[in-house]
Amino acid sequence: MVQVNQHNSKKVLVFSILFFLVSVLELTGVYQKKIVLEFIFKPLLMVSLAAFYLVSVKKPSFLYLSALFFSFWGDLLLLFPEKFFVLGLVSFLITHLIYIKVIKGFLQKLSIITFMKYGIIFLVYFGAIVFFIKDNLNELLIPVIVYGLVISSFGTFALINYLKNKATENLWLFIGAIIFILSDSTIAINKFYLIQADLGMIIMITYIVAQYFICKAIISKSLNSEL
Repeated sequence: MVQVNQHNSKKVLVFSILFFLVSVLELTGVYQKKIVLEFIFKPLLMVSLAAFYLVSVKKPSFLYLSALFFSFWGDLLLLFPEKFFVLGLVSFLITHLIYIKVIKGFLQKLSIITFMKYGIIFLVYFGAIVFFIKDNLNELLIPVIVYGLVISSFGTFALINYLKNKATENLWLFIGAIIFILSDSTIAINKFYLIQADLGMIIMITYIVAQYFICKAIISKSLNSEL
């Protein structure tokens, strides 16, 4: 569990419960296909997570809050996938770029050879996804490839960060990155390959868990820097 000072412990508990309740209500909307619930609680996911983060740290990171901001817009835009899928994709692309910048800040040195060595794992996975969905991508082929390269880089940086320092918070960050990649992969497969399948619950559960683990890692790193 993330440690916080006694003064803020009650606030942290309240806002962690709030994030949990918002998540449950959003997942209920997805499972029961209640559009009203989704429209209300999906945008509140990142709002409640940001609130949880803000009461947990003394010095909030503008960079991390920016990632949550673009995630919020990604969530909002993807409520209308037929109209705003590409814009939603762009919002989450920016989110991942910010997460990469955050992780790079934790790494003192990183050679290109090391990055390529571990990046190949994610590129092979990404290549397999593209192989299955390429026939249905059409004009989205290039945007999806760009997005895939970025999330592969996100996973690579998170892995290297953990291998260089196997602290618990780095493990949380790595787990969050992997689950986020799994969530994005499920979206791609659902939209462009298993078109008739309903993978909404898997997508949202993995997304929520990923964002929580990343938030937990950022909070822990912030508190450790204050010691």
